[in-house]
Amino acid sequence: MVKVYYDKDVDESVMKGKRVAVIGYGSQGSAQAQNMKDSGLDVIVGLRPGGNSWKKAEQDGLKVYTVDEAAKRGDIIHILIPDLAQPQVYKEQIAPHLGKGKTLGFAHGFNVHFKQIVAPKEVDVVMVAPKSPGFNLRRTYLEGFGVPSLVAVHQNPSGKALQTALAMAKAIGSTKAGVIEVTFKDETESDLIGEQSVLVGGLIELIRNGFDVLIELGYPPELAYFEACNEAKLIMDLIYQRGFIGMLRAVSDTAKYGGLTIGPKVIDKHVRDNMLRIAADVRSGKFAKEWVEEYNKGCPKFDKLMKEVEELQIEKVGKKIRQMAGIEK
Repeated sequence: MVKVYYDKDVDESVMKGKRVAVIGYGSQGSAQAQNMKDSGLDVIVGLRPGGNSWKKAEQDGLKVYTVDEAAKRGDIIHILIPDLAQPQVYKEQIAPHLGKGKTLGFAHGFNVHFKQIVAPKEVDVVMVAPKSPGFNLRRTYLEGFGVPSLVAVHQNPSGKALQTALAMAKAIGSTKAGVIEVTFKDETESDLIGEQSVLVGGLIELIRNGFDVLIELGYPPELAYFEACNEAKLIMDLIYQRGFIGMLRAVSDTAKYGGLTIGPKVIDKHVRDNMLRIAADVRSGKFAKEWVEEYNKGCPKFDKLMKEVEELQIEKVGKKIRQMAGIEK
């Protein structure tokens, strides 16, 4: 069983006299930095000079420095920039300022687990990973609650790395909801497997194939979009709010029977076998190696794939439907 921590389990004294340097001010960086500041922590932000994020962070009442200077000034250096931008920034602007007594923080374990970033042995390495987009992390904090987070410890020379991670999690509001202790390995691998097989890759392919089959059978594209894509949100909202059984109780008996009898014929054993092969590539490091190499080449394959999705018929029809519904301008 996993260990779950709440407000009462946190020793906030570990943060006394500590300054948190949040590196990056995107979705997670801005939310976590603001929540920590509002919780009373000494927070600064490290950014590239001159960008919009610099101005926004200052407008939000945060002290902003270059990444190099923030890393120098921070006791806890919490890296919240995109995964594959991290190693170079770490090597050039953060690593020179690491030493005994410092803590390196992450919101995803990719670079630590796959050894793209290897911290000095005298440095604590922790993870605080909210299971929510940044905007929702900030919103729920302002409402007086929080979103669940994961915490993990990779290195603990101080003997207080977990306490530090929990105090950071409390400062962003997560111990109000509950914080689960995991490992860098489990967080990283499960995240990648879930994204590829279900959340991003699997969902896109399921919806796209459903749309294409309806078109192939002669149904109007607009109708195909409603049935294969638009209503998927309604179903996912019900599952999110009520679970599978709550969703089933909310739809018609015809939908229940058809879904329960036909669904396993669509997502059958060979799909499960494919997922297991995908998981093996993640766990062996094969996917990470491929992605790092692609990034270092300038992302030609990635850009081509993104362009192909942009040109899909379902994207063009979807834009028109979303405009009709007032969702998109």
